[in-house]
Amino acid sequence: MKKAVILFNLGGPDKLENVEPFLFNLFNDPAILNLPNFLRYPLAKFIANRRAPTAKKIYEELGGSSPILRLTKEQSSALELKLNKEDNLSEYRCFVVMRCWHPRAENVIKDVINYDPEEIILIPLYPQYSAATSGSSFKEWNDTCKKNNFKVRTSTICCYPTDKNFVEAHKDEILKKISNVTNFKLIFSAHGLPEKNIKKGDPYQWQVERSVDEIVKSLNIKNLDWILSYQSRVGPLKWIGPSTEDIIVKNSKLGKHIIIVPIAFVSEHSETLVELDIEYKELADKNGCKNYSRVPALGVNDKYIKAMSDLIINKQDYNYNGELFPPKIQCPNQFKKCPCLNYE
Repeated sequence: MKKAVILFNLGGPDKLENVEPFLFNLFNDPAILNLPNFLRYPLAKFIANRRAPTAKKIYEELGGSSPILRLTKEQSSALELKLNKEDNLSEYRCFVVMRCWHPRAENVIKDVINYDPEEIILIPLYPQYSAATSGSSFKEWNDTCKKNNFKVRTSTICCYPTDKNFVEAHKDEILKKISNVTNFKLIFSAHGLPEKNIKKGDPYQWQVERSVDEIVKSLNIKNLDWILSYQSRVGPLKWIGPSTEDIIVKNSKLGKHIIIVPIAFVSEHSETLVELDIEYKELADKNGCKNYSRVPALGVNDKYIKAMSDLIINKQDYNYNGELFPPKIQCPNQFKKCPCLNYE
């Protein structure tokens, strides 16, 4: 049985002149700016133009482009190899779809149609679900399928915040980093979200908290000094907190060895390689921090690849109802944005 696996990620500009159009695609997404098109389009143009100079400096630090496509392709290749090794009854091919830069759904779907699969499995490289990330990607893919009149049995794995292999992957990477380190503060840092999104029912923060709880539990370190914080705050809206910047400043002044764990990023990109590694390190140094280090994003960590492989192969272990296979973690009812709550 031929199966196509669609891996979703955000994407990033492949050269400096594409920074502004990338930003436009990001802010023109209704899941990011929830406005009518005639208002959203010019506002997205304005924001992209305004932020482009700063963003270009960030990507200059990365050599003029984002590494996220290359790294996501590495994850895709590793996952495809794992799937075909573990499931002898099916043939798998993995496809990468980016939300805000190439390859976009409208281009990838042509390759998927040519592959002619009997089943499609959608899985995000966002372990924790948010309408602004996974939800937006799912919608674009489904809209593209309708536009192309492409009808194939489709399954969606919406999130996996407490998957045992995902948790173990983080545990292994953290243990490598903290070996022989004393007097440290473990700071789990996730991308922030406006507080209003959470109040509207987005489960992202709740799921991030569950991820961290499970990882801390798996570490089983007595009196572990840790905290969860949120980075990348922009604009005038109130964002969920505490902010990673504030936590770094506070613990730098206490003389702690700061160790950052990117809990919501599984691929290295500007938020890890520049924001965490350069900008926040400079912030820590200015406030007296003598030791600052970061746990790498999971990338092609064997247990992370196994997490996705098992989720895809063992879908029958989930509460199946129609097209969606909810994760084993069930979001509380107040998080009405979670796709799992649409199924009994």
